[in-house]
Amino acid sequence: MRPVTRGNSPQVGDFADYQNARHFLISHIGPFCSYCERRTTPLHVEHIQPKGLPQYAGLIGRWDNFLLACVNCNSTKRDKDVQLALYYLPDRDNTFAAFTYQADGTVASQAADPIGKRTLELTGLDKPIRETFDENGILVASDRVGDRMTAWGIALESKTDLASRPDDAMRRQIVRTAMCEGFFSLWMKVFEGDLVMRQMLIDGFGVGADYRGFAGTAKDCFDAATTAPISTRPGNGLPHCSKI
Repeated sequence: MRPVTRGNSPQVGDFADYQNARHFLISHIGPFCSYCERRTTPLHVEHIQPKGLPQYAGLIGRWDNFLLACVNCNSTKRDKDVQLALYYLPDRDNTFAAFTYQADGTVASQAADPIGKRTLELTGLDKPIRETFDENGILVASDRVGDRMTAWGIALESKTDLASRPDDAMRRQIVRTAMCEGFFSLWMKVFEGDLVMRQMLIDGFGVGADYRGFAGTAKDCFDAATTAPISTRPGNGLPHCSKI
């Protein structure tokens, strides 16, 4: 789960219509689900503490209560009561450090970590693959697990391509491919040990309108010299940060 920095609100005060925050969120943290990391449409303005519960009615238009979510994560999370101290959240914790990603598309937390387990259950990231086959018996990626498996294969192919052509142009193309596929944490795992590639995935490349990368990645969650995850983060003053 990619840790993100949402940045300051683009307006003074709350949004009268929270839907108007969608394009700002995409600009600030990229067109990816904040939970499963897919690049997909539609992406919904996700209320961390749900708008459907009366105790959070005052947060319906609050910028600091917004993330982005795909239809699967959003519909699974629904109106579950998110008490901030009980979950790892990508705007408050180094969620990259909390979970591991595997070639079979699964996401796991440490067995003895109740917060990690609870977080995966929140949006259904602990669900097994839903196996769907075409008429030729080929497994079709039709859910989040299958999508991660497909992206893992593309990341491995990209790693092989880089080995045969280890130049900056290939590295830039890999970042572009990763952005099209989504699943930042998966790409970081596949390129574990490649310091330069991981730094480019974290930092992107180019400036201004020419920037290419995972916008809003919380760079303070990674050691600048080694790209290893740093558990603690200030959280920009948000409550219940750095639970890892």
